[in-house]
Amino acid sequence: MHKKLALIGLPLVVLLSACGGSDPFEEDGGGDGGSGAVVIGSADFPESSLLAELYGRAMAAEGVEVEYQLNIGSREVYYSQIESGNLSVFPEYNGATLAYLDEGAPTADSEETNALVEEALPAGLEILDSSSAENKDSVTVTREVADEYDLTTLADLADVADELVLGGPPEFETRHQGVEGLESVYGVEFAEFRSLEVALLTQALLDDDIQAANLFTTDPQIAVEDFVVLEDPENLFGAQNVTPLINSDQVDDTARDALNAVSAALTTEELTRLNERVVIQNENVADVAQEWLEEQGLA
Repeated sequence: MHKKLALIGLPLVVLLSACGGSDPFEEDGGGDGGSGAVVIGSADFPESSLLAELYGRAMAAEGVEVEYQLNIGSREVYYSQIESGNLSVFPEYNGATLAYLDEGAPTADSEETNALVEEALPAGLEILDSSSAENKDSVTVTREVADEYDLTTLADLADVADELVLGGPPEFETRHQGVEGLESVYGVEFAEFRSLEVALLTQALLDDDIQAANLFTTDPQIAVEDFVVLEDPENLFGAQNVTPLINSDQVDDTARDALNAVSAALTTEELTRLNERVVIQNENVADVAQEWLEEQGLA
């Protein structure tokens, strides 16, 4: 899932790069630094950092020592860090996790997806309770493009996509829940795929540099700009509930209870509202998370 506009006030983060440079996990002897802290990570988009702050601060409120490794990168980068124990907790999306573990896995509802994830995870990793909050990948267009090409669903793109440019993060081009699935499930082949940082996608749509974009469905810019999210009748993008992925040995019962409490309280509507505060109103992500947890009696 799920790389919006840059966060204002985001604390200094550790960046992993597949292109070279030092590995922070190696430099400090591992993500927990030998301290026994629960290390929570995030991917490199605002919602993931927000979720990490929500889960991390809820654990800290219960006396758990928490460290953060934010803005790590895509699933292709961070998953191995959870498996190795450099990260203890990661706010994930159940359907995206399943697709990563098993490219051939069917899309399903949340309960079925979680059962498949649990079967596919290696020993030492597990998922906790899923939230009702869900954030799916989408193919989204401007209202003008939707009207011009009479677009309502992804299937409607089949006859016109060869006239359109699709923009998205680089990994969307190679994932089944992306360009590959659009072709195999819907017969949709765009004239071009343009790899862009998610922070640039909204403006690229507005400037007509691209005519369709891979946006997350909790992106507040969708409502602000009156974009049209194309429906997914074949359920290509599947269930995408917020679901903590943990390294079992590093997360005790106190931490688990705190993580599950956040998941139980969070809804799609609340997540979208919190995203708006971070992305549109430029509020500090840690402050937004702390305020919400206090409202919910979780901090």
